[in-house]
Amino acid sequence: MNHFLLAALGLEDMWYAVPLVIVVSLVYAATRFEATGLILEHAVRTAGWIVAFMAVVFAVLLLVNWWL
Repeated sequence: MNHFLLAALGLEDMWYAVPLVIVVSLVYAATRFEATGLILEHAVRTAGWIVAFMAVVFAVLLLVNWWL
């Protein structure tokens, strides 16, 4: 893939979201459970919800941008 295309999309800023999603999902899961297995299981599920929500918001903003 062309590296200039990736630079034009500005996707390098999305890498800041990865540690934030991991930390938020782990902390949220740790406030609900004490067992490590349950924390990790709930953190993965919560991270999936966060990423899905971010993808929906991104898609809505992208559509609004195209229509305006």
